[in-house]
Amino acid sequence: MTARQSLFVGGSWVEPDGGHYEVIDPASEQTVGWAPEASRDQVLAAGAAAREAFGPWSRTPPEERAAMLGRAAGIIAGRLKEYAELARAETGATTGTARGMQVGVAAARFRRYARVEPAEWAIPPQINEAGPMGKAGVMGALAVRQPVGVVTCVTSYNNPWANPAGKVAPALAMGNTVVVKPAPQDPLSVYRMAQALEEAGVPPGVVNVVSGRSTGVGEAAVASPDVDMISFTGSTAVGQRIAEVCGRDMKRQLMELGGKGAALVFDDADLGSAVAGIGTTFSFYSGQICTAPTRVLAQRGVYDRLVEQLASYARWLKIGDPREPDTVVGPVISARHRDRVESYVELGRKEGAVVVTGGERPDLPSGFYVAPTLLADCTNDMRVVREEIFGPVVAVVPFDDEEEGIALANDTDYGLIDYVWSGDVARAFRVARRLRAGGVGVNTVGRNMEAPFGGFKKSGVGRDVGSYALHAYSEVQAIVWPG
Repeated sequence: MTARQSLFVGGSWVEPDGGHYEVIDPASEQTVGWAPEASRDQVLAAGAAAREAFGPWSRTPPEERAAMLGRAAGIIAGRLKEYAELARAETGATTGTARGMQVGVAAARFRRYARVEPAEWAIPPQINEAGPMGKAGVMGALAVRQPVGVVTCVTSYNNPWANPAGKVAPALAMGNTVVVKPAPQDPLSVYRMAQALEEAGVPPGVVNVVSGRSTGVGEAAVASPDVDMISFTGSTAVGQRIAEVCGRDMKRQLMELGGKGAALVFDDADLGSAVAGIGTTFSFYSGQICTAPTRVLAQRGVYDRLVEQLASYARWLKIGDPREPDTVVGPVISARHRDRVESYVELGRKEGAVVVTGGERPDLPSGFYVAPTLLADCTNDMRVVREEIFGPVVAVVPFDDEEEGIALANDTDYGLIDYVWSGDVARAFRVARRLRAGGVGVNTVGRNMEAPFGGFKKSGVGRDVGSYALHAYSEVQAIVWPG
C-alpha cells in the first residue's frame, strides 16, 4: 500500500539512518509498507527544528493557526476512504471503525481546534493595604495562557489517527511546536497526517515525525534538551519511565495510561443496555482500549442473568476479516500481543475463573485473532481482574450491596473510566461521585467530547479533550500592574 516511508524533520522528508522495517497487517499478516527507523541524531534534529520554529509559530496570530488546522481537517476528511484503508491495514480495525472512529474523529479534532478561544482573562483588581514599597494601592492583573514550547507526542498503536490528532491539534492551536513519535506497529498513518498538515501550510519545523522500533527513538524524543513537555498515551509502566526522565528536567507531562474500568451493574439495571455497553470490550478495537469496561461488578440478584446474556452476546459477534462489512471483531495488533492476551485467559483458569465462552483461538487462515472471552466467578484479587489485559476479555465479579460494589470498584491501581448501570438515577450519580476515576459513565459507555478526559492513580496525569486540552498544552502567566 505504501513504499518506503521517509522521516519528516524540519519541513523536509529525510531518509532514515537506521533503514526501514516492515509494518504488518494483523489480519492478513502481509506487509503493509516499510517504516523508517530514525537514529538518535535524527530524533534530536527533530527537536532542534521544533525549537527553532517555536518562536515564529508562537507569535503567529491564533486566527492563522486556526485556519491552517481547518485546512488540514478538510484534507483529511476529503481523503477519508484512502486514509481509512491504510489505518485498517495497519491496525486490523474494521472498515467502519477505521473510517468513523479513526480518520473521521481525527478530522473532527482538527476542525474543533480550528476554533479560536480566549487566551486571556482579566482578574478583579485587588486593593493592597501596603505593597512591597510600603504604599497602599490598587493592583490590576491579567491571566494569560502561553504555549509550553516544544511538545513530544508519543502516541498509541490502537488509534494512529484520533490519538495523534488529539495531541497535535490542540498543541498547535496554542502555539506549540511538536515532535511526534508514533507507535512502531502502525506509524504510516501518522506520516499521512504530517503530509496533510504540510499541504495545509504548516511552516517547516512546526510538525516533525520520527519513528522506530528501538527504545532509543522514544528515549531520545523524551530526553531531548529542546523538548519542554511530553504528551504520552500508552502503558503505565512506560509512563512511569517517562515520568522519571521528565522529573530530572522538570518537563511538563500529560499522561494517558492504563485502565481497568469497573462496570457496576445493579439489580435494577437495564440489562440490555449494560450488555451492549460492556460488550464493546469484545468488539471495539478488539478490546485494545484503555477505557473499556473490562472489570464487571454484578450485584448478585442480576449476576447469573448478566453472565448468560454477556456470553450470548460474545458468541453472536462475527470474528473475521475487517474488510467484510458484517465483521465486528477484528484481530489484535500482533502475534506477540495475541499470545499475551491468551496467556491471561490461561492464567484466569489457573486462578479459578470459569471460562464461560471464548478461550480458544479462532479457526481462521491468517491473522492475530482472539475470540471474545468471558471469565465468570472471579474475585477482585485475581490478576485477570487487577491487571490490564488489553484484549477482548471481560471478567465478572459478584457483589452484595452498594457499599461493597463501591469498595471493589475502588480497589485497583487504576482509575481512568468507570461505569454504573442502575434504574435508580439518583443512586447511579451518588455512586459515580464516590468512584475514584477520572470519568464515570452512567448507563452509557458514550463520551461527551468536550468533557475532561484523564485518570486518577496509575491511569495518568492531567486532563485533555475540548478546552481542557488547550489548558494542558499551555502555561498560565500572570501580568500585574498598579491601578
